[in-house]
Amino acid sequence: QVQLVESGGGLVQAGGSLRLSCAASGRTFSIYVMAWFRQAPGKEREFVASISKSGGSTYYRDSVKGRFTISTDNAKNTVYLQMNSLKPEDTAVYYCAARSSATSRYSDDYDHWGQGTQVTVSS
Repeated sequence: QVQLVESGGGLVQAGGSLRLSCAASGRTFSIYVMAWFRQAPGKEREFVASISKSGGSTYYRDSVKGRFTISTDNAKNTVYLQMNSLKPEDTAVYYCAARSSATSRYSDDYDHWGQGTQVTVSS
């Protein structure tokens, strides 16, 4: 099994920054891709960004390109999401996810999930 624990959420004003962290433990050797999803109240969970374990391949949803950066520290089994120029529409619970095969934008394709961390952006 793989356990994922997110941290770093909080309340920030529009235009501000936050960095989310997701620490993986357990059978981390089975992880090939890690990703961030988010879910706002009343909306479906949506893909934000993903990264291969090697860090060589990254993908972003269009609305966060140029503002968010996903990165990984394999020595710490941790993936980060640096979020800059935050907007009120970024407000959501952010979830870390992992899977043992190629990247996907679909939440159903991910096998392991963290508990989520709240990000609130005030206008």
